[in-house]
Amino acid sequence: MYIWKGVSTMYAAYSLCRANLRKKKVHNALIGLLILLSTVLLVTSVTVILNTTNLFTNMHTKTHGSHEMLILDGEVHDPKLVYEWWKEQEGVATSSLIPFRTLSGISRPGHEPTAGLLNLYLYMMDTTARPYEVDELLFAQGVESLVPEPGTVWLPSSIAYLYDISPGDTLEFSTGDSRLSIEVAAVVVDMPFGAPFPTSARIWMNHQDYVAHFQDIPGNDQYMMGLRFEDYSRSSTYWERWQQEMGTPYLGSKTSFQEMSSFYLIMNKMIGFIMVSLGVMMMFVALFTIGFTISDDILSNYKTIGVIKALGLTSRKLIGVYMMQYIMIAAVSVVPGFIASRFLSGVIVDSALSSLKTKTAGVTPGGGWPALTTALLLLALILLCVFYYANKARHVQPMQAIRYGMSETQHSMKTRRLTRAKGSGSPGMLGRAPLLAVIGFRNLLKNRKAAVLMLLLSMMMSAVLVLGFVLLYSISHIKETSPLWGYDSTDVVVQITNKSVFSRSAFDQQAASDPRIENTNWVGAVNGVVTADRPAGVEATYTEPMNFSIIVIDGSYDEIGYRNLSGRNPQNKDEISIGMNVAKQLNKEIGDIVEVYIEGHRHLLTVSGIYQSIANMSYSARILADTVRVNRPDYEDLDSGFINLRNDADLEQVVQDLSSGYGNSASVTTQQTLLYAVYKQAVASLILPMSIMGLLFTGVTVIIVYSLSRINIRKESKTYGIYKTLGLTSGKIRFSILLGVLVLSMIGAVIGALAGVYILPMILGSILSDYGIAKLPLILNWWGIIAFALVTALAAGLGSWASSRIVARTSPQILVVE
Repeated sequence: MYIWKGVSTMYAAYSLCRANLRKKKVHNALIGLLILLSTVLLVTSVTVILNTTNLFTNMHTKTHGSHEMLILDGEVHDPKLVYEWWKEQEGVATSSLIPFRTLSGISRPGHEPTAGLLNLYLYMMDTTARPYEVDELLFAQGVESLVPEPGTVWLPSSIAYLYDISPGDTLEFSTGDSRLSIEVAAVVVDMPFGAPFPTSARIWMNHQDYVAHFQDIPGNDQYMMGLRFEDYSRSSTYWERWQQEMGTPYLGSKTSFQEMSSFYLIMNKMIGFIMVSLGVMMMFVALFTIGFTISDDILSNYKTIGVIKALGLTSRKLIGVYMMQYIMIAAVSVVPGFIASRFLSGVIVDSALSSLKTKTAGVTPGGGWPALTTALLLLALILLCVFYYANKARHVQPMQAIRYGMSETQHSMKTRRLTRAKGSGSPGMLGRAPLLAVIGFRNLLKNRKAAVLMLLLSMMMSAVLVLGFVLLYSISHIKETSPLWGYDSTDVVVQITNKSVFSRSAFDQQAASDPRIENTNWVGAVNGVVTADRPAGVEATYTEPMNFSIIVIDGSYDEIGYRNLSGRNPQNKDEISIGMNVAKQLNKEIGDIVEVYIEGHRHLLTVSGIYQSIANMSYSARILADTVRVNRPDYEDLDSGFINLRNDADLEQVVQDLSSGYGNSASVTTQQTLLYAVYKQAVASLILPMSIMGLLFTGVTVIIVYSLSRINIRKESKTYGIYKTLGLTSGKIRFSILLGVLVLSMIGAVIGALAGVYILPMILGSILSDYGIAKLPLILNWWGIIAFALVTALAAGLGSWASSRIVARTSPQILVVE
């Protein structure tokens, strides 16, 4: 008998579960879709964050990538002496000492000039035979060989993929009085110079071509070598030994592993961070929706639950009904979400790390245990949420449920409210409002949990849409905020591509006589080394000097638009403005003195300003040309001219005139074109994930508002039946429901828009601080922000209007009977 009773109660629980699934097909499907989307966002974000670092690290290990890259010109240190010293160090692998010459810009015969190619800084390498002990090249396209064939070069993938260059294409380089025309034999992955947003590249030449084309060009070979440490954390120990043996810090150019890796990781870190934040928000919405649904179901079926419990179904089995129901829904949602996340994360990672793709290996991320653990954790959270809210069924007392249809406490509270309402003599604000508004707001007030969920959802959707719009708009209009990113804000940029032909004095005379040109400033760069101070009384310990690029200007930084976070640009030869990460690492403030070695000569300079710059992670500085001329009076190594015009309308004509006059010796373009060439990859990487997340949240908003409104309408069906019998049309009732949801969603959209403009960018800025940006430069287009906030309200309104169709399809008599 007891066995039969147990079987019958189990069958009853199963029947209830099946009935719930069958009765609320649409609602359960919507919850399942919500769980699926939560899984997609969270698992994708975890996969993107972990695999971005893993893929880069694996490729760096596979190519025996360097941890530090040294560039030696022979003026400060003897390249061969440096090479021999490092070859003798145990625990360090070195590349060969590779000669190179520098050029500016690439052109493609038969193609329109491309600003990004024209303004690349090129290292033309005298290629030695592969394989390399450090920084081995992996062939992505073309035929693999030990050295390039005569008349051909190897091109890095970062340039080839970005500008759609393939093996067999012909490139031209300006060398002296002639142009070097050469064919691309292969595309290679070159780790130290292969990151997204390339501004420089190594072009690997055949030895005979290198000698033939550069032996008659003025200047000497420079050399490049990579260092790979067995334990990179001990690199400072080697540099301390260097300083002890050489008697001076290393004063040449040095690129650290952090600088080489930063732009491989920055975009996916940003995208991953945004997706984690939004995935958590989506998960919160999913759990809140499930909790609301279960609570509402218990309250709506209070009497039925009481009867079932009176007939012998235990609270444990009743909780099991809900657990069984949502296990089924979650199971059929999490698995497709996990599979979809693999595809989505692959697309995102591929777009940001495309330069690492080779002909034998792509950059498709693996899911692994972290992704699977995330999916299982989401499943566990769903079940815990279901258990927590379903546990409320334990408190249902059969006698109270059968007598009142609710708990005795709730019945008493409802009775008191009705009594107060009858005795109230003041109509209140709702009493003075239009009838349709009263109906709409009453619907929200009677269903407060649903109203709160709609409000939160509107806030989150608005924040997501506004954040995506603000980021994309700000990057696509970077010309307006370029100084805050560490760039200039001039109109025209002239880059010298052939110093042997270009005459700066002639150019300056022409510019001075041109009434369209307001001013011209010339800029170059030198290598600098800053040593850290040792506080008085502290035991002398070795602190590794900082090697970085120093911008040099013959003119005024203020005229070309360079800005500082604090202080001002240098105005005399004894001043220096430093990047924020330099200031942070050296613990320097405005007015402090820094010891700087510039091209091997020691200077004591006063910090006049501190700035931010994304280009080199704020590991840079700014000085005047007069500072270098203290030791080198003939210094004129300035290769970029920045021109401001009196009238923007003359921009294209000035560029055309200068290009025709100096086409063989200089590249002339607008600053807007250069910025677009640098940042179009960032826009391309952001558009896809931000668009997907925006569409997901829009769809979720429509789905949840539809589901909640449908529940509320069914609960108020009798009331709406009475309204229809009193003369209100279905259209007016539906409009009243829509009006309440629209007002509520607009409030949420405004709050969310403010969060998307001020709060989320602030959090995102904390990630960019490591990349040299303390304050994220944003352009607030309020018309666009308002438009995306309105999209939130329209999405909520669409869900509400769609759900209220049942009012129009149902007759008043049936509604009243229900």
